[in-house]
Amino acid sequence: VNGLPVVHAENWDVICALVAQNLAAGRTEPGWHPHSRPSLLEAEAASRLIDIATYVGTRVHIFHISCAEVVERLADAQRRGLPVTGETCPHYLLLNCGVFERPLPQAARYICSPPLRSHDDQLHLWRALGQDAVNIVTTDHCPFTQAEKEQNLHDYSQIPGGLPGIEARLSLLYSYGVRDGYFSLNRWVEMSSTRVAQLFGLRQKGHIAPGYDADLVIFDPQKRIVLSTETLHEQVDWTPYEGVPVTGWPTTTLCRGQVVVEDGKFLGEAGYGRFISRSF
Repeated sequence: VNGLPVVHAENWDVICALVAQNLAAGRTEPGWHPHSRPSLLEAEAASRLIDIATYVGTRVHIFHISCAEVVERLADAQRRGLPVTGETCPHYLLLNCGVFERPLPQAARYICSPPLRSHDDQLHLWRALGQDAVNIVTTDHCPFTQAEKEQNLHDYSQIPGGLPGIEARLSLLYSYGVRDGYFSLNRWVEMSSTRVAQLFGLRQKGHIAPGYDADLVIFDPQKRIVLSTETLHEQVDWTPYEGVPVTGWPTTTLCRGQVVVEDGKFLGEAGYGRFISRSF
């Protein structure tokens, strides 16, 4: 049917064993979360996935890549001509495992899976985006509140996993990707919109062309914003990017030709949205 399997690549059985060992030894703090989900296990799962997809004869897409080892396996598969694609998220590009050194309850807020990795892993991801080895950037947006994140501070395995981050994606990629020289403006648009629509079969999306929906963002490349709960509209009481400065911010958003956001104000109407079906 030419469908697209999309997979979270981690070795769950080994992760469960490592979590059990840590908890039994009294290692319960959030800082042990990345030790329960090492990058080698993410890479092992990605390699196994690529091999199975090759055997079956299907294309495959890997969600939220966090580490250099998976980047290397993905790039190798692509060099061999295999129909394998992957994505990462802004938190893997902008944050690293140093956040787990923060005191409780702050450290608990940064638990996500795969976990945040090292600074070297961040550099590999930025470069892979520039080379189109990692193909798109999504957010894996999970708007858990501070209270929800802090319910199980002394058992990291029970802390809800995931970070909010849907609103700042374009600006973070522009500010720290385009402006820092990791990729071009065209590549920025491709990984944020065009390639996403192509990969997931979203008809009438991702292009400015006759017959396509007029979904447009007018972006001011000079506008400066400091990210915080005061400047974002994500309906959650914290952001992992608190205090992060960005240069470049959307000023106007159009959906099917209608202005729905302008200068930070929502102008849309309930009922205007519609379900977007995929085409294979």
